[in-house]
Amino acid sequence: MHVAHLSLTDFRSYETVDLGMEPGITAFVGPNGMGKTNLVEALGYVATQASHRVASDGPLVRQGAARAIVRSVVVRDDRRALIELEINPGRANRARLNRSPVPRPREVVGLLRTVLFAPEDLAMVKGDPSERRRFLDDLLVARTPRFAGVRADYDRVLRQRGALLRTAAQARRGRGRSTRRAESDTAFAEAGAGDPLSTLEVWDSHLAEHGAELLAARLELVETLRPLVAASYARLAPDSAAADLEYRGTLAAGSGTDRAKLAELLRSALLEVRASELERGVTLVGPHRDDLFLGLGELPARGYASHGESWSFALALRLAAYDLLRADGGDPVLILDDVFAELDNRRRRRLAEMVAPAEQVLITAAVPDDVPVELVGGRFDVTEGGVARVR
Repeated sequence: MHVAHLSLTDFRSYETVDLGMEPGITAFVGPNGMGKTNLVEALGYVATQASHRVASDGPLVRQGAARAIVRSVVVRDDRRALIELEINPGRANRARLNRSPVPRPREVVGLLRTVLFAPEDLAMVKGDPSERRRFLDDLLVARTPRFAGVRADYDRVLRQRGALLRTAAQARRGRGRSTRRAESDTAFAEAGAGDPLSTLEVWDSHLAEHGAELLAARLELVETLRPLVAASYARLAPDSAAADLEYRGTLAAGSGTDRAKLAELLRSALLEVRASELERGVTLVGPHRDDLFLGLGELPARGYASHGESWSFALALRLAAYDLLRADGGDPVLILDDVFAELDNRRRRRLAEMVAPAEQVLITAAVPDDVPVELVGGRFDVTEGGVARVR
C-alpha cells in the first residue's frame, strides 16, 4: 500500500498544496514551523479521521476558512482509490470515495492504513493511561474498522450513564438539577424513564455489552503485541532490559476474553461500586479506567526509563503495530515525524535498517543530515512559500 497523491485545501497552514508521491522513501525537509508535520498529519487523518496532535477538528482548518478538504489517492495491489474528506468544524464532516458520496465518513476508515510515529508518542510511555488506551483502540480500528463503531457506542453510553450519575449525586447533595440538565434529559428519554436511579440498570446493561466487546478485543490485541514489542525493542536497544506489556483493568486479572463472561463480570462490578458511583457521580468500572502497563525488566517504564529508553519503547510500540498490520495483509504506510533528531547514531542506524524494507516510508526532518543515509530517496523541501520537489 502506498499514497500516490496528496492534495490539501485550507488544511492547517496550507491554502492549497498538491503532491505526487511514489513507493519507497520520501522525506519532507525544512525548518520547524514550516508545515512538514501538517502534511503527514493530513494522511493520518485520512487513515483514522482523527489527528495525532489535537482532539478536535477546529485547528485543522486554516484560519479564516470555513472548511478543509483532504484528498489522497491510495494504491493497493494495483487498485487505486480516491478518498476525499471535507472537514467541517461544528458540523458533520463529509466523505467521498472515487468521487461518490458515502453515507458516513467512517465508512472510508481502513482504506488507507498508516503507522505514524511522532514526538507526541512519548506520552504513551510517560503520560496518562488515556494515551495507552488510545494506542490500543486506534490499532484495533486500523485492523478492524468496525471497532470505530464499538468505540463510539461505548463512549456514548459512558456519557449518558455519567449524566444520570451526576444528576443523582447532585440530588443527594440537595442541589437539585444542574446545568447539565439537557444532557441528562437526553439520557432519560433514550432509556424511556425520568427517574435516574430507575434507568441505571438499563445503562449498566448497555455499558457491559459494549465494554465487554472492547475489553475482549484489547486483551487479545495485547497478547498478540507482546512478543512483537519485545522483539522491536531488543533490536533498537539491545543493551537495555527486556520490554514487556500487561493489560491492567478494573476487572480481576485472568478474566479471559469470552465476551459474555466479561459482560456479566462488568455488570457485577457495576453493582458492587453503585454506592460509590452515586456518591461521586462518575462511572468507576469499565475499559475507560484501564491501563496498559509497560515494563522494562522488573520496573515500570513510566518513571524509570531514561529518555532514550522511553523513545525506544514508544518506537517499539509503533513498529510492533506496523508488523501486526503488515501480517494482516499489505504494508501500511510508515510515517516518521521528526524522529531521527532525537536518536543517537546507533539507534538511528538500527531504526533505518528496520524501516527501509517498507513499501512506503514518509519522513519529516528539519535538516537533510537528520535523514539517515540508509533512507535516501525522494525529497521535498518545505518552506514558508510552499512545498517543492528536490529529487
